[in-house]
Amino acid sequence: MHLPRWMRMAMLATAAMNLLGAGALLPAGERVRSLVGLPPDVHPVYLLTIASFVVVFGAAYAWCGLTGRADGQFLAVAAAGKLSFVVVLMAFWLTGDLPITAPLAGIGDLVFGGLFLIWLLRSWRSRSGSDASTLPVTG
Repeated sequence: MHLPRWMRMAMLATAAMNLLGAGALLPAGERVRSLVGLPPDVHPVYLLTIASFVVVFGAAYAWCGLTGRADGQFLAVAAAGKLSFVVVLMAFWLTGDLPITAPLAGIGDLVFGGLFLIWLLRSWRSRSGSDASTLPVTG
C-alpha cells in the first residue's frame, strides 16, 4: 500500500530510533541502559538477540519509508510490537521493578505505535468505503 508523506517520515524516524535503541542493547551499551532505567547486567546472548530484532525491524521501517510502500499486516505487527514494549515497561514500573525513566524512554515507541494504528485505521476505513461503493446494486 502507498504511504502518505507523513507516514513515510514516521517510518524513517522510527528506523533511526530503532537503530539507536539497538545500540543501547549491545553488550557495550550498559551505561545507556542504566541511564534509562533498564537492567544493565544482562547476558550478551539476550541483548544481541533483542538487538538483532530491533535492527531488522529498523531496516524494514527504513525500507518502507524510502520506498513509500508498506504492507498492512507488517504495520499491524509493528504497532503491536511497539505498543506491547510500552506496556511491558509500564507494567514493570507499576510493580516497582523499573524506575520511571524506563517507561519514559518508551515514549517514542508509544508515539510511533499510535501513528501506525492511525494509519491502519484510516487505510481500513478508506478500503471499506471504496469496497462498498464498488459493489453492484441489485434489486
